[in-house]
Amino acid sequence: MAEAKKDMESKLGGVAQLSSFDPLNGNKHPQEYYDKIKQKFAEERDLRLNYRPEGTAQFNSDFSGNLEHFGQDSYNRDVKARDTLNDTVEVLFIGGGFSALLTTAQLKAVGIDNIRIVERGADVGGTWYWNRYPGASCDVVSYDYLPLLDEMDYVPKDRYASATEIYEHCQKIAEKYKLYDLAVFQTTVTSTEWDEESKLWHVKTDRGDHMKAQFVICANGPMSKPKLARINGIEKFKGHSFHTSRWDYDYCGQDLSNLKDKRVAIIGTGATAVQAVPQLAQAAKELHVFQRTPSSIDIRNNWPTDPNWARKLQSGWQAKRRQRVIDGPPVDEKKKAKQAELSKEEKIRLQENANIDYMMWIHDRIDSIVEDKATADSLKPWYMFMCKRPTFHDEYLPSFNLPSVHLVDTQGQGVSEITEKGVIANGKEYEVDLIIYATGFEVQKTGIYNKIVGQNGLEINDHYKDGIRTLFGIQSQGYPNLFIMAGYQASFQFNITDVLQTQGGHIAACIDYARKNNCASIDITPEIEEWWVQEVINHRGKTDRNKECTPGYYNFEGEDNRRQDGTYNGGFKRYIEQIDTIKNKMDDIFVVSKASNA
Repeated sequence: MAEAKKDMESKLGGVAQLSSFDPLNGNKHPQEYYDKIKQKFAEERDLRLNYRPEGTAQFNSDFSGNLEHFGQDSYNRDVKARDTLNDTVEVLFIGGGFSALLTTAQLKAVGIDNIRIVERGADVGGTWYWNRYPGASCDVVSYDYLPLLDEMDYVPKDRYASATEIYEHCQKIAEKYKLYDLAVFQTTVTSTEWDEESKLWHVKTDRGDHMKAQFVICANGPMSKPKLARINGIEKFKGHSFHTSRWDYDYCGQDLSNLKDKRVAIIGTGATAVQAVPQLAQAAKELHVFQRTPSSIDIRNNWPTDPNWARKLQSGWQAKRRQRVIDGPPVDEKKKAKQAELSKEEKIRLQENANIDYMMWIHDRIDSIVEDKATADSLKPWYMFMCKRPTFHDEYLPSFNLPSVHLVDTQGQGVSEITEKGVIANGKEYEVDLIIYATGFEVQKTGIYNKIVGQNGLEINDHYKDGIRTLFGIQSQGYPNLFIMAGYQASFQFNITDVLQTQGGHIAACIDYARKNNCASIDITPEIEEWWVQEVINHRGKTDRNKECTPGYYNFEGEDNRRQDGTYNGGFKRYIEQIDTIKNKMDDIFVVSKASNA
């Protein structure tokens, strides 16, 4: 297990995918040992699938009627009055997070300034505007995650940045590049429809706007729309409740001191809860943590940035770090030769064994920290690493040693009902004053809050009904001048800002091409779209791991999904190389319509 742990620590941000586990380290125990654990994994998966066979339909993101408050902005409750907008811009962003900030900077670099950012929140920041719950921070090393550090002449305060620091960094980027002048806040795009005659997108909002744009960039991020589990009685609760992405500091107090006499329930134990629970555990009179499936909790080991290290950094330091990640670790030729001797089946088996060794190390860590054996056993995840989003924290597990903190393990069933007084789980009612829903977000949905209609009146999700079809996860045939960021069929990277910078560069190059060639519209050919679909399918892995995983958002909560309905797993370096190759072939991949003055 030590070797598996060492292998993990060598990965950027402590994250490895299944294929990253060295098969040469997968023979520490007899095969029967691993087979028995895999059987336990399967039993735990099936238990959850039998309780919730409906897949993603077990969640609800339609916050209307009595659920409306779960989606309302708790940070800026007053909507500022403004005139409706009925003008035309060259480029319109839907969303004001890192996707928009990074791409706008690249557009400005090629001379494109007629830009508008339309953002649902009251400020830039995207996920870091909304997710301000106590303890919120990023699990990717800050020197890699926070973009434009050289350009901003900034070095993060700690190895892992807090949500506050990241949000402030977003604001400073917007100020430096004068993006506030381009932004419209507290505005939700409700429809985006292509007009073939004018070669413009017609964009309507919940504020009565009817804007037009030559190019539209969907920059709302992979997880923007909060969701709730479909639990009977949510609207009946007489106490206070909110979703973690709409944290109510008016109720809790900025330092959570208002919770000192409150009984608190938090539903969910994913990445958000792992960060919030330690703060709640210290503040609340009593805390009940309702768990359906435990997270894997690895060591975080955060520390302040060494000022001497920061002082010695030279210009271009972050770009060099990024390139090292893209290039990957140096190849050990002897190890490569040994791996080449393995059959495909043997390599997969040994990789899975190494994965199991790592997960058993996670179990050992829990036993070493959590004092109550029953609680420790309940906190142990029974699935392969990366079946669910991995988490890293040093205070989450110790929280369960506090007498005021109670883990309610629903053993895969989940909470069964919300009453006027509290939460029912395992047939018992827990009376509480506050219910916090840490139930996550809709994942990588194109057109959240927004109906996108392209050529021939086809809504984009209808275009995807037989399988997602894109080029690089960015463009879809039949949707001219439309770009999507951080969606399916893009490269998967735990450090998403790397992907966003790459995609932003491609989008800027496409719009620059259209400008220079006097194009009113550009659309990808069916052939190039099909080529990328096949690339995605060919690199989607060689195992049935998605089906074998316990339900979670990585595998559509256990739903069957087509091989093209996922991320591109051919490696980030190859993804960048493919995009760079296309930049020199735009004449071949685009169907263009020339501007009328051509």
